Amino acid sequence: MTRVLAVLCVAGSMLVAPAPATADPRGDAKRAARAADRAEAVLEAATEQARTAAQRLEATAAALPVAQQKVATTRGVVAAARAQANTARRKADAARAAYQKIKGRFAAAQSRVDRARDGVDEIASASYMGGDIAVINVLVGATGPQDAMDRLGMVGQVMRKQQKTVDLVVTARRDVRTEQDQAGLAQRAAEAAEQDATGKLQDARRAEDAAEAAQAAVVALAESRREALSVANSQRTAVLAKYRAAQAEEQRVVAALQDWESKNGGSYSGSYHGGMLLMPVHGWKSSEFGSRFDPYYRVWQLHAGVDIAAGGGSPIRAAADGRVIRAGWYGGYGQYTCVFHGDKLSTCYGHQSEIQVYVGQHVRRGEIIGRVGTTGASTGNHLHFETRINGEPKNPLKYLPSCLC
Repeated sequence: MTRVLAVLCVAGSMLVAPAPATADPRGDAKRAARAADRAEAVLEAATEQARTAAQRLEATAAALPVAQQKVATTRGVVAAARAQANTARRKADAARAAYQKIKGRFAAAQSRVDRARDGVDEIASASYMGGDIAVINVLVGATGPQDAMDRLGMVGQVMRKQQKTVDLVVTARRDVRTEQDQAGLAQRAAEAAEQDATGKLQDARRAEDAAEAAQAAVVALAESRREALSVANSQRTAVLAKYRAAQAEEQRVVAALQDWESKNGGSYSGSYHGGMLLMPVHGWKSSEFGSRFDPYYRVWQLHAGVDIAAGGGSPIRAAADGRVIRAGWYGGYGQYTCVFHGDKLSTCYGHQSEIQVYVGQHVRRGEIIGRVGTTGASTGNHLHFETRINGEPKNPLKYLPSCLC
């Protein structure tokens, strides 16, 4: 009882220390569901509203640390994504500036090519219009050898100037190709940087959305926890009354079994003298034997047996030879049967949907004595199985096969 409601005692603070984040959300859900199942199994003696509140507390206690860790994680992701987006944006800006600079050099080189091409066009036009004949006419019109040499020098200068113009075209074209290649590379780098910056910004926005969702989940869990605390607190009187009734019920069982054994034990011809009992039903253990302290309601609650979950209607078999000493409805136990086996040992079977034996009947080990159900203070189909020595409950796991099979 108390392992679940213990949460109530510490749940006054709305947040708990973060636990490591899990990689699988489905695992988080399963963990919360198992916590709620534990609450349901342990709180059978409480009111329905208290059970519901404890289930919510267990589920939120299991889910809240993970949700808080996700908030912290997503906030870190947001910061990292924002930093990456800013870095990518700066790179994109630098790449665009570099492209614009190279683009300017390319335009200047292209202008030089155009001017050089105009000079070549003039040379070609002069040649086409008889430029060579004009040179010959210059030489023929010389008045003497010195004049001819001077005129030839002038012709050489003209020819060298024409060659420089042609060389300028070649150089300008080479520069244009170089600047064009660099401009293309810079443009592609700028486009890639821009695309990267856009992607990083989208990542940052998605991270912000995830952080907001994680924070909303924490707020919702905290509110659910607060409401559950309120409900649990409102059930204090009713739950304490239930606990007192369960304790009185247990005392009556002990007294009744002791009374029967004192009157009939010596005359019983059973031969049980220790050894493993037969597993009374095929299923799985859903709740342990033992006393638990509830720090919220400040009471001890005994779970006098082990719960074995099984399908409704599954056969329940006698754990050993014996005589039926109790068979019928018994408060929170619902349909309840007890079998005395000798040597002060009795086994009891609670929450049955159907009892198939009667008081005084002798039963054999393995004989079907009832069917699994969920009667009395039960929240689901299972067998509540008890082993009692002189009426006092003992841990059934010491008497059953370790495999529970």
